[in-house]
Amino acid sequence: MTVATSRIDSTPQWARLREHHRAVARVHLRTLFADDHDRAERMTAEAAGLVLDYSKNRATAETIALLCDLARRAGVAERARAMFAGERINVTEDRPVLHVALRAPEGERIVVDGRNVVDDVHAELRKMTQLSDVVRDGRWEGHTGEAVRNVVNVGIGGSDLGPAMAHEALRPYSHPDVTVRFVSNVDAAALWEATHDLDPARTLFVVSSKTFTTPETLTNARSARQWVVGALGDDAVARHFVAVSTNERAVAEFGIDPVNAFATWDWVGGRYSWGSPIGLALMISIGPARFRAMLDGARAMDEHFRDAPLERNLPALLGMLGLWYTNFFGAETHAVLPYSQYLSKLTSHLQQLDMESNGKSVGLDGEPVGVATGPIVWGQPGTNGQHAYHQLLHQGTRLVPCDFLGFCRPSRALAGHHDLLMANFFAQTAALAFGKTAAEVVAEGVAPEQVPHRTFPGNRPTNTLLADELTPRTLGAIVALYEHKVFVQGALWNVNSFDQWGVELGKVLASDIEPALAGAEPSYDASTNALIRRYHTARG
Repeated sequence: MTVATSRIDSTPQWARLREHHRAVARVHLRTLFADDHDRAERMTAEAAGLVLDYSKNRATAETIALLCDLARRAGVAERARAMFAGERINVTEDRPVLHVALRAPEGERIVVDGRNVVDDVHAELRKMTQLSDVVRDGRWEGHTGEAVRNVVNVGIGGSDLGPAMAHEALRPYSHPDVTVRFVSNVDAAALWEATHDLDPARTLFVVSSKTFTTPETLTNARSARQWVVGALGDDAVARHFVAVSTNERAVAEFGIDPVNAFATWDWVGGRYSWGSPIGLALMISIGPARFRAMLDGARAMDEHFRDAPLERNLPALLGMLGLWYTNFFGAETHAVLPYSQYLSKLTSHLQQLDMESNGKSVGLDGEPVGVATGPIVWGQPGTNGQHAYHQLLHQGTRLVPCDFLGFCRPSRALAGHHDLLMANFFAQTAALAFGKTAAEVVAEGVAPEQVPHRTFPGNRPTNTLLADELTPRTLGAIVALYEHKVFVQGALWNVNSFDQWGVELGKVLASDIEPALAGAEPSYDASTNALIRRYHTARG
């Protein structure tokens, strides 16, 4: 792939957006809606079962047109085609970026180094299906001959966040007799909590590590191995561990039967790998058919992103509007607020997806990007946030663009609950957009000294994503939507969204410091030395 060298903020398209921003920055959403009665209808787009209402943004038709011009100047569509074709768009690691191949239909061709990777994907899906069916049916026997009924995924980062998020999101679809848990934190408490009430004889561990060298994952895996061996003996490992890794030798040395090792590929990054064998524990939980339905939903969004014009393209619209607020309004954060308890881990997954991808200060050409990139992503399920940080959203001094995600039908039904949940969902976006004027507060008879405190400025931008129901297919579409949104923003900022060198520095330092924690005299900076000595003292 040809590496662009011009900075996006030096283009005529950026200059026109800057001038446009000066003209519309102070225009209130009340005015935009009053002046355009068809605004909500025109600023709604739909794809893959998702409806996006972006009318409550501080943007006009001209804003969208100018943003689309900027996206064309940045070559967003061309970069997307290069990704789908398997070109090496991860230039710092000289790799293709092919999470889209994980959900490509059988028979499609995406060739990398002379090999159709779609064939490899479906071969692993069939292998995953075989193991999942055996475990779900109670036919996978542990070392003692008892059926395995517990599955514990051991991974970290993309080997944990995506599958754990999807497992929680699709809990209503999980097997009623199979317990599935996820361990990522190297804090011993995480592994203890995941295993202390389980029977080793009925527990299967899935060790998910592409290289099988990740320190946190391998530390947890070795402790899990000791737990199994302590109860069942050394010969038990092969019946109680499977692996997802490219490092066949290390997997075999651990004691895992190579037959039970699943492949992953260097053309899919960890944060994009939830639909690969990294999702094995998830497939065991929800079943192969629902896992494939999830992939189908992602594929539907992939095709929409690839084919739809920018003006009606959901990921492109979200990506361009995100840039609008980050680079022209100075917004530093972005809140994702799902009104579904089952999506309690979605924002955590999107934090890695977005901030690990676009938290970059250097462009593809090795030069400073010159503009803000990678917003801080945060949030939690509604209505919890309404009784916490929504105060800041409504009346604070910071501009926080928000995505609200909701569903017309509940995952679990109790009389009155879902209507109340969704009433809050719709009310919040309306309140953030239109606020409450001082005149409206006075008209309610509020004492004059209270009026400033009960006035809401409004003009706080939101996107609303609405779907019929949270199903496997819907979840796949939602995750793919955000993956491609991140892609769009990375292309606009001219950064490599697919490496993560910033993750590595702390790991290197940690491996260097670890021996000092065993008692050696530290030899680092004054602050770190003092902290390590205090740690030594506390540990005795």
